[in-house]
Amino acid sequence: MPAKKKKIKGQITYLQLEGGIWGIVDDKGNEWLPISLPAELMKNGLKIKAEIRISDDFLSGGMWGVPVEVLKHEVLN
Repeated sequence: MPAKKKKIKGQITYLQLEGGIWGIVDDKGNEWLPISLPAELMKNGLKIKAEIRISDDFLSGGMWGVPVEVLKHEVLN
């Protein structure tokens, strides 16, 4: 079964967990944990549109968000 893709609008957030992690909270309140967030998106409060793919094979010790890959992104004003 192929990994599930979604399009989301949300905000980048920096969390003081596990020494600091980056996440995305979408407009519906869902929490996404990017596996490798592009450096240009590492700005707390940045609003974005993104296409993500849910990663079923990524294990994290974290207790926050669903692990995802960011496939495409666009910064919003």
